[in-house]
Amino acid sequence: MPREHLAVPVPRREAQRTLQRARRLGLLDPRRKTVSKGEMVEIPVTSAPPGMVVVLQNAPEFYETIPDLAAFFGEDICAEERNLLPRGWSILGRVIAVKIDPRIHHLKGKIGDALLAIYPRCSSVLLDRGVAGPFREPDRELIAGDPATETVHREDGVAFKLDPMKTMFSPGNMRERMRMGRLGRGETVVDMFAGIGYFTLPMAVHSRPKRIFAIEINPVAFGYLVENVRLNGVDGIVVPIQGDCAVATPKGVADRAVMGYVGTTDRYLDAGIAALRTGGVLHYHQTVPERLYPEKLEEDLTEAAERAGRSVQIERRARVKKYSPGMLHAVIDARVK
Repeated sequence: MPREHLAVPVPRREAQRTLQRARRLGLLDPRRKTVSKGEMVEIPVTSAPPGMVVVLQNAPEFYETIPDLAAFFGEDICAEERNLLPRGWSILGRVIAVKIDPRIHHLKGKIGDALLAIYPRCSSVLLDRGVAGPFREPDRELIAGDPATETVHREDGVAFKLDPMKTMFSPGNMRERMRMGRLGRGETVVDMFAGIGYFTLPMAVHSRPKRIFAIEINPVAFGYLVENVRLNGVDGIVVPIQGDCAVATPKGVADRAVMGYVGTTDRYLDAGIAALRTGGVLHYHQTVPERLYPEKLEEDLTEAAERAGRSVQIERRARVKKYSPGMLHAVIDARVK
């Protein structure tokens, strides 16, 4: 059997453990993506891990090598400008979002054109300046291509319809979205700050909870949430609720509550804890200085539980991604009694 396209097929619930084992053994193929096929996931490997069955992938999916933009500019830019060119970007469906150093904003149009040449399947390039405001709205500018930027981004068997000019989507949270897709089977779930369905949709599509109450205040994001529920065929599972999580979150109904927001999430902990039945699990996302992780987040949870006359048992701590210099986006899973 050829060695270059080997994979270990496992049930979705075993995918993370198998992936970690393959990485630990030095057998994970970093060139290829994991591929979902119904309830099974193919883990790409360079050779067979001991005691595991391997198959030859019919349609392997490869990570795209990040091209060197400097090659597209040649001698048209100076050495200082060449060193400031972006070395990474995000692709959301047909739209590319790229951060550009302000010192070379005069090259933004040429950078956009170069990216469209590299990715001919894409139709628009947006300059990404980050997110702002209570609705976490993106600050973006069209720098090349089609001004119609609504698209469908597909990830791990889930379709996310969105307009990256109007709604945020963080590729850096992909691993956490995939993890949510393995949780909640048969449960009642409350997803606070649901957005366009970042965590709701993977759970509904893959884990099939009994019910997910998905709460979102931003009218644009809520519109896409409703549309994405239909698009993924999970109308019978997801109940979209438009409103402020502080008042719209149902009380005492949930086996699991997701708080997938950062920055001011601690202000909503009382509502998150109140949503849970005794023994329910809370997924608390928040930004935190690296030097205070995870103690600060655990203190937030403990204090909120005490206010409600309840207690928490910490079950998992994880760094989701680097948020900014010295700051982490982290998540704590806690069982609330």
